[in-house]
Amino acid sequence: MATLQDDTVRHGISDDKLTNAGSTGGVRQLLAAWQDETPTALLVLADGTVLEGIGFGALGEAAGEVCFNTAITGYQEILTDPSYLGQIVTFTFPHIGNIGVNDEDIESLSLAAKSGANAVIVHAKVTDPSNWRATRSLDQWLKARGIIGLSGIDTRALAIRVREKGMVNAVIAHDPDGRFDVEALRAKAAALPSMDGQDLVPVVTTAQRLDWDETSWVLGEGYGRREEAKRRVVAIDYGVKRNILRLLADRECEVIVLPATVTADEVLALKPDGIFLSNGPGDPAATAPYAVPVIKDLLDSRVPLFGICFGHQLLGLATGARTIKMTQGHHGANHPVKDITTGKVEIVSMNHGFAVDTGSLPEHVRETHVSLFDGSNCGIALTDRPAFSVQHHPEASPGPQDSHYLFDRFVDMMDAQKAAHS
Repeated sequence: MATLQDDTVRHGISDDKLTNAGSTGGVRQLLAAWQDETPTALLVLADGTVLEGIGFGALGEAAGEVCFNTAITGYQEILTDPSYLGQIVTFTFPHIGNIGVNDEDIESLSLAAKSGANAVIVHAKVTDPSNWRATRSLDQWLKARGIIGLSGIDTRALAIRVREKGMVNAVIAHDPDGRFDVEALRAKAAALPSMDGQDLVPVVTTAQRLDWDETSWVLGEGYGRREEAKRRVVAIDYGVKRNILRLLADRECEVIVLPATVTADEVLALKPDGIFLSNGPGDPAATAPYAVPVIKDLLDSRVPLFGICFGHQLLGLATGARTIKMTQGHHGANHPVKDITTGKVEIVSMNHGFAVDTGSLPEHVRETHVSLFDGSNCGIALTDRPAFSVQHHPEASPGPQDSHYLFDRFVDMMDAQKAAHS
């Protein structure tokens, strides 16, 4: 059996994994059965490595940067998170798709298929869904959205490859007849541009103003609607997730979502009590030329400002800090982050391939959060402006609500500012 270092890996399964699975006969039999099937999908890495597997979802080809996600739940939210645009998501948890999909767990504002992950890789074959909320299978859902899936891959071995050598570009192809021009796919994978320098925000940002009043999901009730509004928040959409907006609406905020190309004057004309900078895909330094001047003007207005993920990185750039490309990034729902201001350690959801360089933070910016995995920056606050941001996703609720206090901090900051002015 081949390994990931060889040119072609039959169904992406290595000798070591087969050996380790020997104590569980069911796993060994499953892998052996896959070996008898004709490969119907390929993952072709930029270094020429070809991984064979069984395709599901849409037919055709897709390209992107391969990353891995260690979460064991929430795959539908992950696949519809606009921050994953341009990436092929590999799940290390083997059983993805077994609870199906529904119409409620979509995170992108846009209903367009190309507003989330480019493709998905899983280990085990996708089974029929078994969950009371499921409305269809993952396979059906991916087909409808035009997203390719690949199963039968040794996803943990692929994750190790990414961890040791960094995120790699790749092309994924699905043909039910197993007919592939491997050399052409290798050439396409090798020619893909790096995520460095890519501004992907225009693909996912809203085209016009959107007024948001949907509140969080409640068992037996579904999503609600905000009634009273005590604060007005303008959210700049670089690829915002719906649940961020819901948590703001929960806190009696009127939420106005504006495109990423909005000007500071357009934002301030709405007389917001607070400004939110959203998550999003791509290289923040590539979005900075049009986003950072706006953020600088908004900071000068001294309206309270809060940023998450991509918005955190843009805030860092606006203060004069730098952002850096990470080797493997952070993608998962079990990341420990320490809030330096309180000493509290929280379990958070992460999804980013770039980070704010702690060593580049100017004097008027203090670090507020740090990753306990690798010490990378996970939060900042300005000392001369009412503004702060975090790298992780508090709305994703992995703790499950360890980080919801950040929305309360934002509300308290807005209320304090309003009280001071009155």
